[in-house]
Amino acid sequence: MDITEVAKASGLPASTLRFYEEKGLIQSNGRSGLRRLFSANVIERLALIALGRNAGFSLDEIAEMFTPDGPDINRALLLTKADELDKTIEELTAMRDGLRHAAVCKAPNHFECPKFLRLLRIAGKNRFRQPNRLKENKLKRGVKKT
Repeated sequence: MDITEVAKASGLPASTLRFYEEKGLIQSNGRSGLRRLFSANVIERLALIALGRNAGFSLDEIAEMFTPDGPDINRALLLTKADELDKTIEELTAMRDGLRHAAVCKAPNHFECPKFLRLLRIAGKNRFRQPNRLKENKLKRGVKKT
C-alpha cells in the first residue's frame, strides 16, 4: 500500500504517517517513486496506536510496546492507565452532575449554592499553579533595595 492508500484507509493525513515513521511507530517497506510503501498490517498497527492515544498513552509509551517481533503490551502499564481513567471518569461524572444541578438550581446566585461551590473546588483542584514563594521573596527584597 502506498502512503495515499494508507492515509485513506486509516483516516490519518500523510504528514502524521511520516511523523509516526520518524518516531519508529510504523515502518515503510520501500518506495514507489517518491511515495512510501507500507505492508497491509500497518493499518492494524495504526489502530493500536489510535487505541493507545485514545486511552491517554503518550507516543513514547506506545513506541515501547512495539518490538521487532510485534506488539508486546505491558499489562502493568495497562492497569495503571485504567486506574487513571477511573479517576478521570469520577471527576468528569462529578463535574457533569454539578453542571446539571447548577442548570436547575433554585439559589438566586450560583455562589450561594453549596453544590456549585463544590463543583468549583473540583474544577480548580490542582489546575492552578501555586505561587513560587522563593521568587516572590526575591522580588520583594529587590523592591526594598531600590
